[in-house]
Amino acid sequence: MTQPDPATPSQTAEDLARHAQKMAKKKAARDRMMETKTGEKGLIIVHTGPGKGKSSSGFGMIMRCIAHGMPSGVVQFIKGAWDTGERTLLTTHFAEICQFHAMGEGFTWETQDKARDIAMAQAGWAKAQQMIRDPAIRMVLLDEINIAFRYGYLDVAEVLAFLKAEKPPMTHVVLTGRGAPEALVEAADLVTEMTQVKHPFKSGIKAQAGVEF
Repeated sequence: MTQPDPATPSQTAEDLARHAQKMAKKKAARDRMMETKTGEKGLIIVHTGPGKGKSSSGFGMIMRCIAHGMPSGVVQFIKGAWDTGERTLLTTHFAEICQFHAMGEGFTWETQDKARDIAMAQAGWAKAQQMIRDPAIRMVLLDEINIAFRYGYLDVAEVLAFLKAEKPPMTHVVLTGRGAPEALVEAADLVTEMTQVKHPFKSGIKAQAGVEF
């Protein structure tokens, strides 16, 4: 016969009743809070920080939109030369509901051509503006645009002015990349900073399919 774990105290009827009462109070407080949350709006969402997961989270949101039948779009500003899993998935299975534009050619130390990098970033932003202006497109992911800001390929003030003036009220715009400018963080509705606790790259493990791309 299996003996109870001595480290796990047995639950008496009194214990269970206290737990039920505590959860009932928590649910009542939660319900009261949720009653005040009735608004909806298109959000400016920023994923930044040194940790992994910024683009992955953005693409997760795109997949949610697709699942809800919400048209969406993606512009990749830096990773455009990469053969990524998300790019293959979206262009081969969901092209009718999600536009995908890979506008970058790699990080600046790979291209070694700043003028071309700037031109590609500007072309990517022009494509992004077209999609954002279209109220039928409910979410636009600007993947690694924060890197374009950091290297001076795009002007964050110009981007924010456009979003304020021309973004339809119910359109969500997601901007990813480490080092998000302070002005963007200040203007955003939702900001998440990914922290890095441990990464295999520091142990000599290269980027792997299914994990990084």
